[in-house]
Amino acid sequence: MSKGKVYLVGAGPGDPKLITVRGLEALQRSDVVVFDRLAGPQLLNHARPDAERIYVGKLPDRHTMKQEDINQLLVDLALQGRTVTRLKGGDPTVFGRVGEEADLLRRNDISYEIIPGITSAISVPAYAGIPVTHRDLASSFSVITGHESPDKLDRSIQWDKVTNATGTLVFLMGVSKIGYISEQLMKHGRAPATPVALVQWGTRAEQKTLVGTLRDIERKVKEADFQPPAVIIVGEVVRQRETLAWVEDRPLFGQRVLVTRARSQASELAAKIDELGGEPYEFPVIETRAPKASATINAIRKALADAEAYDWVMLTSVNGVEFFFHWLDRFSIDIRRFHKAKFVAVGPKTSAALAARGILADLLPENFRAEGMLDRLDGLVKPGQKALLPRGDLARELLPNELKAMGAEPVEIDVYETVFAAPQDLWLPEMIANGEIHFITFTSSSTVHNLLQALRQLGIEDPAAALQNIEIACIGPITARTAEQNGLHVTVVPEDSTIDGLVQALADRRRILKGE
Repeated sequence: MSKGKVYLVGAGPGDPKLITVRGLEALQRSDVVVFDRLAGPQLLNHARPDAERIYVGKLPDRHTMKQEDINQLLVDLALQGRTVTRLKGGDPTVFGRVGEEADLLRRNDISYEIIPGITSAISVPAYAGIPVTHRDLASSFSVITGHESPDKLDRSIQWDKVTNATGTLVFLMGVSKIGYISEQLMKHGRAPATPVALVQWGTRAEQKTLVGTLRDIERKVKEADFQPPAVIIVGEVVRQRETLAWVEDRPLFGQRVLVTRARSQASELAAKIDELGGEPYEFPVIETRAPKASATINAIRKALADAEAYDWVMLTSVNGVEFFFHWLDRFSIDIRRFHKAKFVAVGPKTSAALAARGILADLLPENFRAEGMLDRLDGLVKPGQKALLPRGDLARELLPNELKAMGAEPVEIDVYETVFAAPQDLWLPEMIANGEIHFITFTSSSTVHNLLQALRQLGIEDPAAALQNIEIACIGPITARTAEQNGLHVTVVPEDSTIDGLVQALADRRRILKGE
């Protein structure tokens, strides 16, 4: 058996978008991903669905795997002929022990590649509005470990040389030693008034920044009960934060938003949350797919074969558009055969999906749901007319029932089905319990039902009770009603039932919670 290859990948400081392109490519091609908590769990969504995921961090019933065991694990996996990504927080060469892993791989004649990551030493200060260098303030910077005990710090750090060697000093993992670090820097020549900043959980929703001086920073840390992990920045560049701080000004800063849409659709909502400074946490609980039952497929074929007979084609979702064209392609049916029909789209996104395929919707309601479609169709649909409704298997019966009441003949076809997506996330129950999820978004009734089911499978006996302190945001009143019926307290329902409307409503709610 030929040997595999190991990619030693830096995942960046926490924000999953800060991984490098090369690191992401390695993750996507690997058979196995070996990771720890600092590597940002959302990055695992980019691994192949069939890739094995091996966690080597700390679990409630198991301490962190020893470094020697991790080294050997990488060797064993590669000897099985597998491609492995070792995903490490920050940059693997900056206090990441990558040298030990690479050395054992080399001694076993296993091919490996070190893929740098964005180290927290520069990225975390940047997210706090602090550049580690500045033309007028600091032309150099040092990165120093602060994790050791004072006696080890004294053996590993030559304070008399380090203190004034560079304009900016960056200490990693040194919160508990901040008093000793400050004392040594002042003892060896740094002025007591030298600015100091501590940035906790930088680039993540929990990011907090504490600013002081060498003289008073220890007192401020104790008063604020400021806990690790945090990056410590010492130097005049800290003053730049007063004018350059940017993350905190964004409307959804500090908010982690659970996105429950299907993975194929989640990117749009996640991107808009990210643009407003929130941290989207994708946890897809539904999947949409083409039906497999022969009876359903035959019904679709029969309905589409009658293309010339339809006076209306009514599309109630982007999924409906995509799967409608999927079946046209599968059965080699030319869209021009629907020349007699007027196309109706439930909302702007559905209309845009149609337009992308060369069809401009003839009608678009003001209210983007079935009720709005019916209001728009009132007086236009004539008795005896035939309407094709390409929809999902969970669609409401309101539209076809009302069309029948108008004297029309609705033809419903389930062009796609919505199924439960089994949960693969190890961390969500713990995050919910710790208050690390601030908003949950629901874009359909099925996302409500399926999230509750997923949480039960993850060990939460009473999901509704567990979610009582989390803001619940629903795209529209139908989804909100489902959430309320399942014991959830809905606080956000946009007037405009679109993704844009939902995100704006999240920002508005955040301002209310902040008292603005």
